[in-house]
Amino acid sequence: MVVLDMAARISSDIRVITLDTGRLPEETYAMIETVRSHYGVKVETVSPASDELEAMVTRFGPNLFYESVPYRSLCCHLRKVRPLERKLQEFRAWAVGLRRSQSETRESLAKVDEVDGRVKLSPLADWSREQVEEYIRANGVPRHPLYAKGYASIGCGPCTRATEPGEDERAGRWWWEQDANKECGIHFTPDGRAERTVDVLIRDVLSGSRAQIQNA
Repeated sequence: MVVLDMAARISSDIRVITLDTGRLPEETYAMIETVRSHYGVKVETVSPASDELEAMVTRFGPNLFYESVPYRSLCCHLRKVRPLERKLQEFRAWAVGLRRSQSETRESLAKVDEVDGRVKLSPLADWSREQVEEYIRANGVPRHPLYAKGYASIGCGPCTRATEPGEDERAGRWWWEQDANKECGIHFTPDGRAERTVDVLIRDVLSGSRAQIQNA
């Protein structure tokens, strides 16, 4: 929200995109409406391909992410990574709100990076959580309702919980996983072994998806 607020102050001609994975908490949909009304912008909603989701859920069930890291990464990939990759084909650059202090996997985050020939901007990379809070207070930035309930990082409903005192900001994401890379693959790829397994699963799911369509 800080990045969006900064951009809106610079220009009213901005494009705002959000991923609707199909498993978002109701509070996130309310937040989308808040953004629309507060900033007077359209929020471009990006959704997963329905045939890919149908194939995945049919084969592995709706809550496959609880079973293993590769299954969770597969779910994230089809619900988040692939839709975002498709949408980003419309852009030469995009900005995100990642910060180095959020987790160990983000400690080396660059403010400007190149991803698949596009420029990825992380203007808050060197900000602390306190600096973010101060900006929000000083500028009246709308807050996601779940932050007031103890959430520090918000994703899909089944995969996010409030954090406990002393936990890092990413502790509430995929909390059932032990010693795992707490990333969905949008910003950082999983470890090599998990990534190879996910690649196999994706090929399997997508080939099954095409077969179902052809036989329909």
